[in-house]
Amino acid sequence: MDIHWFIPTHGDSRFLGTPIGKRVTHTAYLQQIAAALDALGYTGALLPTGQICEDSWVVAASLAAVTQRMKFLIAVRPGSIDVTLAARMTVTLDRLSNGRLLLNIITGGDPVELAGDGTFLKHDERYAVTDEFLTVWKALFAGGPANYQGQYIHVKDVRLNLPPVQQPYPPLYFGGSSPAAMSVAARHIDLYLTHAEPPQDVAQKIAELRRHAVAQGREVRIGVRAHVVVRETEAEAWAAAREMLRYVTDDMIADAQKKLERFDSVGQARMVALHGGSRDQLEVYPNLWAGFGLINKGIGTAIVGSADQVAERLMEYASLGADCFILSGYPHLEEAYRVAELVFPRIPGWRGS
Repeated sequence: MDIHWFIPTHGDSRFLGTPIGKRVTHTAYLQQIAAALDALGYTGALLPTGQICEDSWVVAASLAAVTQRMKFLIAVRPGSIDVTLAARMTVTLDRLSNGRLLLNIITGGDPVELAGDGTFLKHDERYAVTDEFLTVWKALFAGGPANYQGQYIHVKDVRLNLPPVQQPYPPLYFGGSSPAAMSVAARHIDLYLTHAEPPQDVAQKIAELRRHAVAQGREVRIGVRAHVVVRETEAEAWAAAREMLRYVTDDMIADAQKKLERFDSVGQARMVALHGGSRDQLEVYPNLWAGFGLINKGIGTAIVGSADQVAERLMEYASLGADCFILSGYPHLEEAYRVAELVFPRIPGWRGS
């Protein structure tokens, strides 16, 4: 089992939706988190991308120099970066980190942010770009020269002059709940990521993905993305979860949900559907809390409970086929220690990666 953490390059905090308790993620703080993950046995860390984040490639390169074993899962957004440039960047960082690069292929779900990066394509068109991007990608890493004429991408006689450490290329991670996303994942992706939804919903997504993958003659690993709020007792954990919303008002929730309405992401819509913008009944499954989704975009659920309960939920997802977890908690430095100290010993056979 792989257990990754999250490096908050957009800032960190003890509370959601407020500048109170806000931490600036300067170099020293990012290095603290990376050093902790390196020592505690996490497989690696996800670095986010977007207009409010530090650049994930640059951050990963800087942190690779001060760590030894952890891996860096960084985003590649087809349509916002040229495939040949992305491939050369991948080779360089994989070589300089001695094979510690993982790639998160994303299409983006916020039309406003996408427009800011010059992408004006609709939902399914972006997945068509991703399909072409990964087709060329695989040709490049197969040795090239790559020649491709598609609707969105055209390259001629291009090759990579240096090989990556990881063969044939660093593993490709990917998330998406729409039929278009499932199709791309089945054809190209090594590890499919789903948000932490109620297990019965996750089971349906996994079954659908596997049907697509079988049709392509492939197998795809499964991963789950979740926040975690773990304490010595369940009561303490729920108190800590509610405390994160201390400064969140109903107006703030309404404003956040209004912004999410512009997203064309099916996965984001599934997160919103779990709470409907209401504080009522946020526990959508035993120890699965949708409170983060009231104010945050992206992953809106958290596994909340005692160490035994959190481990039980993780193993429940594992029983569905997940062998990778990307976890996070606020603030990320302290919670990385808390999860490692409380939860890791309760994962059967866990010895770190």
